[in-house]
Amino acid sequence: MSENVNNALIEAINDEYKSRATYRAVINKFGEIRPFINIVAAEGRHIEALLPLFVKYNVAIPIDDWDSRIKTPATILEACQLGVADEIENAQMYDRLLELTIGYPDIQAVLKQLQRASKENHLPAFQRCVERGGRGQQNRRGQCCK
Repeated sequence: MSENVNNALIEAINDEYKSRATYRAVINKFGEIRPFINIVAAEGRHIEALLPLFVKYNVAIPIDDWDSRIKTPATILEACQLGVADEIENAQMYDRLLELTIGYPDIQAVLKQLQRASKENHLPAFQRCVERGGRGQQNRRGQCCK
């Protein structure tokens, strides 16, 4: 396996670690609000989807130290705006990583799945949050928080 493919896997999982840590920090500061509560769980699933590739290709799994590296946004609106920016960057990162992993259909399948979730699910959820002025939704139907 090429160094590019090795680095692509490491970059992908580190990006997922970073996103999960960011959304955890938001939840810790503001409570269990959507879209963060839903997306933090999805980020965990994304990490789980990547792990078998590390095993298959004998790549050392990086330590997740992102919880200590994240600066929590000051407001929910800032958190939602950060979510929009992060998901746009995430989709662009996957475009680049897909180029690096040509010839590895199993890796590409996972990367495409993660990119699709980012573009079609996470990004629109954060955009709606921004449109609401950062008023996240409690993790109960119909209740909003400030």
